[in-house]
Amino acid sequence: MALWAALADEIAAFVLAGCCAGCDAPGTLLCDECRAALTAEPVHTSTPDGMPVISALAFDGIVARCIRRVKEDGETLLARPLGAALADAAAGLLAVHPNALLVPVPTSAASFRRRGYRVPDLLLRRAGLAPARLLRPTRRTRDQRDLDVEERRRNVTGSMRARHARDAGDVVVVDDVVTTGSTLDEAARALTAAGFRVCGAVTLAATPRRREF
Repeated sequence: MALWAALADEIAAFVLAGCCAGCDAPGTLLCDECRAALTAEPVHTSTPDGMPVISALAFDGIVARCIRRVKEDGETLLARPLGAALADAAAGLLAVHPNALLVPVPTSAASFRRRGYRVPDLLLRRAGLAPARLLRPTRRTRDQRDLDVEERRRNVTGSMRARHARDAGDVVVVDDVVTTGSTLDEAARALTAAGFRVCGAVTLAATPRRREF
């Protein structure tokens, strides 16, 4: 069954994509060299509030191009190899906290309407992991891309709410890309306020602005 699913993906990629997402080689969604570049090489960082973050990949080059294809061009077939990298990054935290729920950072209503899917949720499902949608946005926020660290923090503060925990369970926050970590801290704040124990965060990629430890 897995073989047929992989074959179907390759056929669809050839028909729909036309060129490699990483290098523009014709006739494939992802060439062998670019697929290899999506193998997880975990990056360990922390948020401004000190929460540990494990990112599967560095957000540059081939990785950045593939993520943009998922987020901006609707190329959801790429979520399978990207999801595999995310699963590898999450494995260490889940080994220590095997009962932790994986909580994706919520997607804005506007982004969901534009794409038709939530990127962190999609990546988790393609990773074979179950997203626990415990968070929801409480207000609109500005686009973070042109904001500095302090502006990002102010932009997201108080922007999320979590469902209250029946039991004080463990959770891991999940997002696609981490830049400063302000969004992850806001997610952790909302989950902690609702009674959950936040064990850390996992992201698919970390931008070069992140500081490793």
